Amino acid sequence: MKAPRVTLEQWRVLQAVIDKGGFAQAAEALHKSQSSISYTVAKLQEQLGYPLLTIDGRKAKLTERGEVLLRRSRHLLREALDLEELAHTLGQGWEPEIELVVDEAFPTPALLRALKAFEPQSQGTLVQLREEVLSGTVEVLSEGSPDLVLSGIVPKGYLADPIVDVEMIAVASTDHPLCLEPGLISNERLKQELQVVIRDSGSENARDEGWLGADRRWTVSSVQSALEVVASGIGFAWLPKADLQSFINNGQLQRLELESGGERNFHMYAIFGKGERTGPATRLFVELLQQSCAQCSAHK
Repeated sequence: MKAPRVTLEQWRVLQAVIDKGGFAQAAEALHKSQSSISYTVAKLQEQLGYPLLTIDGRKAKLTERGEVLLRRSRHLLREALDLEELAHTLGQGWEPEIELVVDEAFPTPALLRALKAFEPQSQGTLVQLREEVLSGTVEVLSEGSPDLVLSGIVPKGYLADPIVDVEMIAVASTDHPLCLEPGLISNERLKQELQVVIRDSGSENARDEGWLGADRRWTVSSVQSALEVVASGIGFAWLPKADLQSFINNGQLQRLELESGGERNFHMYAIFGKGERTGPATRLFVELLQQSCAQCSAHK
């Protein structure tokens, strides 16, 4: 097998020059001298036989060939880092850290029970928890490789297990006009009131999930914010049933009796961001999460 003439380090240096905006900035970011950076790029171009960069003022810009190769080199470096991470996982047998991304609609009680059960068995594994809404979970997968994503959206190419059914119900404050309505509430009547909607945290393909289309809409960034706004008497919303119980029990919120659509159900999945490279700590956490979600279902 023919050995490559260009090293991964050379591609890393080229990426740094472009990403950081120049040779001096790349040198600072990589903790190298500027002369070392310049030599590495010059040697790379010499080995390939054509220029990858042009200098415009003080800024280095890619040639057309350079743009093509830089894109491919990014993939190559990611693969190399993934390979090293896999080797580390196999060698250590346990992840030092789990990056967990959770859709805010995921039942909070089930998540907290699983985290509590995981901690004494974690062998020191750190948990980095990040909350997103709707397509925000998918964008996190496209930006990197979180260990586990809990979402209702499974993008192509990822392994996923069904984990829980989420039930969203329409609620308002007990003193809201909708709660004083006689009989069932129609869709047209709902549109006359202000609806509180949780903002999709994705930036590329944001979705208006659950919005009725009425002009009177307030948008908040989290389930907790929506709960507090609605409980204060402002508007109505569809919110996760699992997070509502204490508000309903203490009389702050009331379920709305609608002609149709009072409940909205969807599946939530455990998506393995690293696929077959998923480590034992992540798999243990998923098992505990499944047990916790089963416990939720048993008490419905």
